[in-house]
Amino acid sequence: QVQLVESGGGLVQAGGSLSLSCAASGLTFRSYTMGWFRQAPGKEREFVAAITRSGGKTHADSVKGRFTISRDNAKNTVYLQMNSLKPEDTAVYYCAAGDRAGTLRNEYYYWGQGTQVTVSS
Repeated sequence: QVQLVESGGGLVQAGGSLSLSCAASGLTFRSYTMGWFRQAPGKEREFVAAITRSGGKTHADSVKGRFTISRDNAKNTVYLQMNSLKPEDTAVYYCAAGDRAGTLRNEYYYWGQGTQVTVSS
């Protein structure tokens, strides 16, 4: 049974930083592209970042230069380092696993339950 468990969310002031983690189990982690998505209240879930099996990275334009995705295959964990946070980054953040380096929700098979990130102004 595949499980993706996010952690590290919380409340932070604008300009601050948070580091999210997603621990995976029940799958061959190194074989999957891992992604981060987010969903703000009343909005669609949107792509944030992805990292391929070989370490290639893609970041959404809205977070480029502020957020960085990384992975540790030995720990079956993917990370999202978030710096210079803005109130508009407030959302539930989800990690996901897929087999393509995609930015679309339907390219990912497995999803975590999400972790709340709130950025105050």
